[in-house]
Amino acid sequence: MADNDNQKENFERIKQYEKEADKYNASQIQVLGGLEAVRKRPGMYIGSTSSQGLHHLVWEIIDNGIDESLAGFATKIEVTINSDGSVTVQDDGRGIPVDIQKKTGRPALETVFTVLHAGGKFGGGGYKVSGGLHGVGASVVNALSTKLDVTTMRDGKKYYIDFDHGRVNTEMKMTGTVSLSEHGTIVHFFPDPDIFTETTSFDDQVLKNRIRELAFLNKGLKLTFTDQRKESAETDVYHYEGGIQEYVSFLNKGTDVLFNEPIYVDGDYNDINVEVALQYTTGYKTTLMTFANNIHTYEGGMHEAGFKTALTRVVNDYAHKAKLLKDNDDNLSGEDIREGMTAVVSVKHPDPQFEGQTKTKLGNSDARTAVDHSFSETFNNFLMENPQVARKIVEKAQLAERARTAAKRAREVTRKKSGLEIANLPGKLADNTSNDPSISELFIVEGNSAGGSAKQGRSRLTQAILPIRGKILNVEKASMDRILANEEIRSLFTALGTGFGADFDVSKARYHKLIIMTDADVDGAHIRTLLLTLFYNYMRPMIEKGYVYIARPPLYQVRQGKVIKYLDTDEELHDYLGSLQPSPKATVQRYKGLGEMDPEQLWETTMNPENRRLDRVSPEYAKDIDDVFELLMGNDVAPRRKFIETNAKYVENIDA
Repeated sequence: MADNDNQKENFERIKQYEKEADKYNASQIQVLGGLEAVRKRPGMYIGSTSSQGLHHLVWEIIDNGIDESLAGFATKIEVTINSDGSVTVQDDGRGIPVDIQKKTGRPALETVFTVLHAGGKFGGGGYKVSGGLHGVGASVVNALSTKLDVTTMRDGKKYYIDFDHGRVNTEMKMTGTVSLSEHGTIVHFFPDPDIFTETTSFDDQVLKNRIRELAFLNKGLKLTFTDQRKESAETDVYHYEGGIQEYVSFLNKGTDVLFNEPIYVDGDYNDINVEVALQYTTGYKTTLMTFANNIHTYEGGMHEAGFKTALTRVVNDYAHKAKLLKDNDDNLSGEDIREGMTAVVSVKHPDPQFEGQTKTKLGNSDARTAVDHSFSETFNNFLMENPQVARKIVEKAQLAERARTAAKRAREVTRKKSGLEIANLPGKLADNTSNDPSISELFIVEGNSAGGSAKQGRSRLTQAILPIRGKILNVEKASMDRILANEEIRSLFTALGTGFGADFDVSKARYHKLIIMTDADVDGAHIRTLLLTLFYNYMRPMIEKGYVYIARPPLYQVRQGKVIKYLDTDEELHDYLGSLQPSPKATVQRYKGLGEMDPEQLWETTMNPENRRLDRVSPEYAKDIDDVFELLMGNDVAPRRKFIETNAKYVENIDA
């Protein structure tokens, strides 16, 4: 009987397949002409249509100006957010060509903005090296804008063209003459709100951070930023003749360093330009930033491998030659040698090959050789010429090695024997029942009282609760052995299943939402900052993946009869109370802590996915976050005191 049922089921499945197959024919194959494909699937070209994708439009246009700078023609790029929300980018390069492009039969200026993969970056001799993930650029910006216009100045003449939703609106025309000393390109565009439904408002801080980074990476190039949306529109100027050497000094601002001027290498090897800047601090944090053609290669790659290999080899060779390591001593590990190091590695490659999940990993093997060769000789000479500094670097690595050995047992405790085992965790973790990380959430809750409410109110399938006791260790100024000896931190890493430090593997994360849930008071803010300091320094891939969130519990509950309203600020409370009828009388409850909420209230306001408000911690603000952590959590007291004295007048007594 069962066999007959199976045969019948298979027969029905085959009939359904044949029916669906008949429907799928040539008429269902779409051919999208021009820039229609970009508007149909924008995420394929700019990553997403979120705020990140919106800002990508600006990077694409700036990259064109950077290319002119790398070719030796542009000296400045001006970026302006106009009062109407549009963006203007102007460079003083050669200006986009206006003669007829043979393949399209249209002016080159029009072709660049209407044809994908059209430009001077594809072997036509326009650029030896080009910045960015070239290939989409101006045409994609045009496709994703309601309006875009371009003015180009070259050979003493000025030309203009404008577009509407990627299509030519006004044919290219000459609009006047200019002096031969005036040249360059002006691009002005309005992002399309039908594409960028989340927002079309540019974040000035995101723009400033990237523009500043580009100025460091391209020494001598002047970049300016003006936000005309503000009443007093000031122009920020970013111009660094020292390039990445100044970048390292900037990254180490306010920290104690082992030597004053960062080591700097600038060389060419087989048509690959290599720049390296390095400086050691007295702290424990390692900062290694790598770039390829101005793209921040978060996932590293061959250039990073070449730098690490050279650094480890040169330090160990020196340590043995200087008798700081005995002949039978093991070499120092690369991890120990890099502790306390701040370094920036930047390569300009004529044909970069990007790999990895986010296309931010450099795959060119010749980049490894180029960096190794260029950096080794200069760094070796530096150590030989500065024996006192060299001794400090070696001794610092030896100290790191001892701390790492002491922490080995604690590190093992943070590992799981399997992805699901939590036997080593304290019993206060209430895990969720689902084994699917993509739907699993870990709430890190301040205090046992709030933890108890959260455990009772949660969705057991998807939500895990980990209460933490008090304030965790400030990892900004702690060695690894001290960090791993901290019970709260150890419990957190064990729950995550990711490992720690060099063993950290974000792909093993058991939860794809890590939610910090603390009280809305000074202590809660402090605990949140300590946790973010930990995540930024030792779990940064979690932030870069978008896995870290901050819960926003309400501050007030207003109850009038059967109507309940939750509010966040004193202003909202004042306005809401003013809108109510005098009868019946409203009662106001102020939540000084999460523990004052019963399980139902905590679920309804802060944990229910349908009602809750979560702020995702974005990697776009990583440098600003790092600066704030160093200022508020680091060893340098004077800047912290100045910050507190300057900003104390803005602090409200939120416990009043």
